[in-house]
Amino acid sequence: MTVNVSEYVHTAATNAPDRVALVEHRGDARREVTWRELDESADAVARALSGRGLVAGHRVAVVMANRIDLPIAYFGILRGGMVAVPVNPRSTTREIGRMLADSRARVVLCDEAGVAQVREAITDDMQVSVIVDGAEPVAGETSFETFLQDASGAPPASPADAEALAVVLYTSGTSGKPRGAMLTHRALIANIEQIAQLDPPAVTPDDICLGLLPMFHIYGLNCVLGQAVRQGARVVMVDGFDPAGLLDLVRAEGVTNIPLAPPVVAAWAGREGLGDQLSSVSMVLSGASALDPELAEMFHASTGKYIEQGYGLTETAPVIATTMGSPRQPGSPPKAGSVGRPLPGIEVRIVEADGRDAAPGDPAEIWVRGDNVFSGYWPDGVDGPRPDGWYPTGDIGFLDEDGDLTLVDRLRELVIVSGFNVYPFEVEDVISEVPGVAQVAVVGLPDEETGEAVAAFVVPTEEASGDEDALVESVEEHCRTRLARFKQPRRVIVVTGLPHSATGKVAKGRLRSLVRSETLGLGAR
Repeated sequence: MTVNVSEYVHTAATNAPDRVALVEHRGDARREVTWRELDESADAVARALSGRGLVAGHRVAVVMANRIDLPIAYFGILRGGMVAVPVNPRSTTREIGRMLADSRARVVLCDEAGVAQVREAITDDMQVSVIVDGAEPVAGETSFETFLQDASGAPPASPADAEALAVVLYTSGTSGKPRGAMLTHRALIANIEQIAQLDPPAVTPDDICLGLLPMFHIYGLNCVLGQAVRQGARVVMVDGFDPAGLLDLVRAEGVTNIPLAPPVVAAWAGREGLGDQLSSVSMVLSGASALDPELAEMFHASTGKYIEQGYGLTETAPVIATTMGSPRQPGSPPKAGSVGRPLPGIEVRIVEADGRDAAPGDPAEIWVRGDNVFSGYWPDGVDGPRPDGWYPTGDIGFLDEDGDLTLVDRLRELVIVSGFNVYPFEVEDVISEVPGVAQVAVVGLPDEETGEAVAAFVVPTEEASGDEDALVESVEEHCRTRLARFKQPRRVIVVTGLPHSATGKVAKGRLRSLVRSETLGLGAR
């Protein structure tokens, strides 16, 4: 029985030591490592960390973009019984500093994408060593190559305990305040095995998987990398998204399995010759945020390939449900609007505010229970699963008569106007019908009379960008005819763009902060 995630690497190295495990392209250079090399390098990381005095439970931050050394570092940290803290290397100095201080990381492994912010973030009171990859170390730092070469002695003895903490991943959670979600080896392994039970499988040993999704995010880390390693499939590591260049890479490497986020679909759908460029691909999966049904249809028209969708959270390691789990005839599309059925071993309830189960088809909060659920937030496990194992996700959805799940909105994004619930998605759908609207996001605005009011951020099309007043009037008029009065936006704010997370979600927390401030920023008028 697997009790440490890094055991998957050792198993793959035992079964097929000379098969290629990881590939990366950096500039004109191509690098690959075999399963044996990955396994040996992970051992070296574990020994090197132990040699610096780290023991099981100590935190090690990984501030790297997608590259081969990221999985080497990650699996080495876990093999040593230490705790990985993946961090977006393109975070601000302040964000990185807060995560390093909060996690009390002893060592930071960083590359050229994040080394400048790491150096600025480290304060005199932090007892932290810096290992630099892909850039020249400065005084007091060590290069990643030297770090591995310095490893000596036997690997540290990591606890044979699946309940040991493996990863702390910073997320907004259900409170809106970024906190570290605590994921044990048990949770990570459970989700890897739950996905592995799908039939047909999400990943096979013969697959070549695209590693585009950032591996500082749980989707890329455990759903893509974790599943590929479990199956012994190759991963092509990619840092950054160049639509045309990535398609060339997919063809050159013979990629068969593409996990992605909706912004990639938006950039690819409708491109001439897309079907030929993706001719090697047999599986396309989308997650991280909701996929527009029209985009999915456009992608299918361009390629003849359907996109499977899924739903999950950092706190559930991550996958809860997928359309791959919903039975259907071969060659038929996934059910429109659905994110599919829960994975084997995962239970889902739809729960009203009073704790009762909602009637079939009625939206309410999604609760989830399974071995893949996290252990609460760092450091003391607060706001984790209830004593009975159920975790209220903060998402709103409903189960249809087939048992398929449909998402409606985030509970914390719900806008309550005079006691009435307003789901942002329904206002966004109406506003998106207005000619001249390219993108829209709706959030709540504090209001003395009604508690909250609706605020809409609108990005104009190029044609409409010259007359913002006319666009605002069009939006307000259309909403008056299509929405109940309490759902109509109190403010329509024209902006040049919407903030997004690394996986393509609109960062509504930032919009709520902006709409509450006197200066709106984002090019708002």
